[in-house]
Amino acid sequence: MPRCLPLLACLVLTTVPMFVGCKSIYYGTMETFGYEKREILVDRVESARDKQEDAKQQFTSALEQFKSVVDFDGGDLEAMYKQLDRGYKRSKSAADGVAGKIDSVESVAKALFAEWEQELQEYESGELRRASEKQLAATRQRYNKLMDAMRKAEATMPPVLSAMKDQVLFLKHNLNAQAIASIQGTAEGIQRDIESLIKEMQKSIDEANAFIDQMGGG
Repeated sequence: MPRCLPLLACLVLTTVPMFVGCKSIYYGTMETFGYEKREILVDRVESARDKQEDAKQQFTSALEQFKSVVDFDGGDLEAMYKQLDRGYKRSKSAADGVAGKIDSVESVAKALFAEWEQELQEYESGELRRASEKQLAATRQRYNKLMDAMRKAEATMPPVLSAMKDQVLFLKHNLNAQAIASIQGTAEGIQRDIESLIKEMQKSIDEANAFIDQMGGG
């Protein structure tokens, strides 16, 4: 779970961007509470990781529901529809939350790297400046690997959600055995897509954990 910031700092995290609308003031305010951009970045990566874990669980549950469609052999069609509809809505909500968290990671990372590059010019010691440049390059490389994994996982969600929605809508308006037979013809493909999505999300979660460890978080 993300580290808990003090209550006042949490209020700043939620209210300053809303009312001030200026990221530089936001980060400056956070620094007065002792939270540097590096620490905010780790907190946001943790939060994004947790959202992805939640989404992975939702899609895993949806996968089981679609498997039940393939195996359906008589029963309550209305209950089947409601089950799939709930699975779709929960998966979509979880996916929407993931996208927002990834955007928040990217925002603070850009600010951190811009500040870091600017402060390189303030060194008097060439040796320390070169050491800092090396550390910046390594951190940026780790971050880029993380962001690639996160964005790849994020990109796999909309097509899966669209296919799930089609299935739910079709079943909603055709609650009969023929509809189930039609859905069964495409449900197996959705299963494969969801399984692939879950694997990509796990890769992203693993990258987030590695990034947090390397940044000294946890």
